[in-house]
Amino acid sequence: MLVQNRTNIHPNTFYLLGIPGLEAAHVWISIPFCLVYLLAVMGNCTLVLIIKTHPSLHEPMYLFLCMLSVNDLMLCTTAIPKILSLFWFNDREINFNACLTQIFFIHSLSTMESGFLLAMAFDRYVAICNPLRHSTILTHGTIMALSLAIVLRGIILLTPHPFLLMRLSYCKTNIIAHTYCEFMALIKLACANTRIHRFYGLILAFLTGGMDFILIICSYIFILHAVFHLPSKEARLKTLSTCGSHVWVILVFYIPAFFSFITHRFGHNIAPHIHIFTANIYLLIPPMMNPIIYGVKTKNIRESFLKIFTRTYA
Repeated sequence: MLVQNRTNIHPNTFYLLGIPGLEAAHVWISIPFCLVYLLAVMGNCTLVLIIKTHPSLHEPMYLFLCMLSVNDLMLCTTAIPKILSLFWFNDREINFNACLTQIFFIHSLSTMESGFLLAMAFDRYVAICNPLRHSTILTHGTIMALSLAIVLRGIILLTPHPFLLMRLSYCKTNIIAHTYCEFMALIKLACANTRIHRFYGLILAFLTGGMDFILIICSYIFILHAVFHLPSKEARLKTLSTCGSHVWVILVFYIPAFFSFITHRFGHNIAPHIHIFTANIYLLIPPMMNPIIYGVKTKNIRESFLKIFTRTYA
């Protein structure tokens, strides 16, 4: 039973409402959610296994893709099991500290995801605009340094999130109108002045996802400039095809991410169930689609998968 708490500064427990207005359909909504989650887990585990066991795929693009897959696994697993528990068993309770932990992991892993997409864009830029120096610029040491910087950026910039939320008082309610704990969802429950917290969230979003997206766009401007100076149409199409998978992954990640971010802060006229459903898609669809996109559109991964599949069932 959901109860409101108007006295506790830090309630021991929050209650997740789920998708407002669609509570009666939670069981039905859980079916595609569960299927998508299973596909995400199987797809990313397979992708990591293929890249790990095939030395020919130990190239910058595939190594960044492997890290992206591990990040995807962690991101969707941080939220989806609890969401399914809510949908199936009406398990709405979440401990205050567990809620803050979930917020940290969801936001930090999302930041890392954006960073890995930027690193992959940098790899495509070097491979197309400076191919002769690709192997000397993106050495294994450079790849590890970039990956470590991406992870540390996500940890360092997002560590203040739970501490900022811990300092707030929650005297309005302990009911979160969402399927998982999210920074802005908790900000809306606070009875203190949260202007600084909201401003920090905006600045952080711009410095991470916003800047990453701008740099990705810049890299593709240089890539297109280099491609259109190639002598033949066949060469141009062949070069552009190496970027196709990455472009689709960028769109799959950033479109729901930007929509969720904008509606949370400015979309006051958008129905809550639309926003929350989109926020769930943001956690589910990219982890499921990334291995499918790369598996279908990347010849080396596709051939490696078919070898493993035929060897298993031969």
